[in-house]
Amino acid sequence: MDTDRSEGKVGAGKGLRIGVIGGAGWLGGAIAHAVLDARIVEPQDLSLSYRSHCPDRFPGSFWTADNQALADRSDVVILSVRPADWHGLTVRAEGRLVLSVMAGIRLAALGAQHRTGRVVRTLPNAAAEVRKSYTPWIASPGVDEADKAVVRAIFDACGVQDEVRSEAEIDYLTGLTGSGPAFPALLADAMMSDAIARGLSPHVARRAVNTLLIGAGRLLEQRDDCPADTVQTFLDYRGTTAAAIEAMRQAGLAQAVSHGLAAALQASVSMGEAS
Repeated sequence: MDTDRSEGKVGAGKGLRIGVIGGAGWLGGAIAHAVLDARIVEPQDLSLSYRSHCPDRFPGSFWTADNQALADRSDVVILSVRPADWHGLTVRAEGRLVLSVMAGIRLAALGAQHRTGRVVRTLPNAAAEVRKSYTPWIASPGVDEADKAVVRAIFDACGVQDEVRSEAEIDYLTGLTGSGPAFPALLADAMMSDAIARGLSPHVARRAVNTLLIGAGRLLEQRDDCPADTVQTFLDYRGTTAAAIEAMRQAGLAQAVSHGLAAALQASVSMGEAS
């Protein structure tokens, strides 16, 4: 990607320099792998920071425990730290594009703390590790189309991305998609526990449930059907699956999901208010 370093602007050619604060972590490392695999950045132009131990990953890239040194040698700075740790992250990023992957922290707070008008709130999830993350994002007014092209390229490399209309939508999506595999894993855990309680071996129960969810995900991806249409198809068969769906609905499945998403939304809003 072409980079005019005199103005700090990034474009759509070669030479882009990306820094990942928190690159030693799970999500930061997944994003770093994705941008390297997609050739958005070359190894020598990727900087990553760590807290106490330098990982033995990303040969040819720059590792540092000094977050300011990382920012100084980057055109794009990705903030991949816990929201609770961000308040002490006094990194100056004047003239740079700053991408936050943190839940809750508002655009205005990001711009003020890092001294830049070019900030983007994003919310990828852990599925970035397998290039299947859904990433919503929203940019501040100082982010131009060239910057947005960079944002799209980075998160297309991690899976699928959408620019959304408001920070309120990001807050809601924090619970809906930011949780990544947690919700399917919660369902899988409940199904596996029931199977074991009914006498199946843990090995068979785990393989059965994991394969079921993997297959369902691939079918949804290939067919791109509305989930409600898929559910209705099984209801129309009036077989064992329909009986299970009706019993789960009567037990309050939809209400439990709604309550969980509401709790996640409130947590995201609270984080933003604290910033």
